[in-house]
Amino acid sequence: MKQSVVVLDLEGVLVPEIWISVAEKTGIVELRRTTRDEPDYEKLMLGRIKILDQHGLKLADIQEVIATLRPLDGALEFLRELRSLTQVIILSDTFEEFAKPLMKQLEWPTIFCNHLVIENGRVADYKLRQPQPKRHSVIALKSLYYYIVAAGDSFNDTAMLMEANAGFFFHAPELIKQQFPQFTPFEAYGELLNAIKGELKGNGNYSGHREKLASR
Repeated sequence: MKQSVVVLDLEGVLVPEIWISVAEKTGIVELRRTTRDEPDYEKLMLGRIKILDQHGLKLADIQEVIATLRPLDGALEFLRELRSLTQVIILSDTFEEFAKPLMKQLEWPTIFCNHLVIENGRVADYKLRQPQPKRHSVIALKSLYYYIVAAGDSFNDTAMLMEANAGFFFHAPELIKQQFPQFTPFEAYGELLNAIKGELKGNGNYSGHREKLASR
């Protein structure tokens, strides 16, 4: 088996979308917009902060919703088996202030994410670790000569998938799958796990299929 690291998105892949859950709890429809809908992350986050201020919502209100969330059905079992095979890192555009209760439920996998600027309890701003943090995390891991397999579901995952040795979509919307046909899509954890196992053993055919399509 190859010396490898599997990198996974968090929301939509292992846990529910946090902002959609907040939208459902508060009735604020505008907060349903996620990276599945908006490829410009800065535009998305600045819009979210403005909406929170308009409705007087603070960090504690979001954390209250997060405390009610549970991993998606089958996610923990999938992650357990994957971690028994290789190293796994969660690469997420979520924030440290959101992630901790979710990581506890997923049995504390390593996560690389961002952080919020909080002023008097309100979300005043956000700070990325660096531009395109998911892609640069993969570049850094590849520089250590690891074989990288990646899975995600949104526009903000595509740079990570392109940089990885093999990339897959999981639970991705049809629009995104159509725009990026080079990434094999899966809907069931078992199917994704089998594809990853094939890549780790060196007999997967998905990365070659990805490169062929990408060169067209």
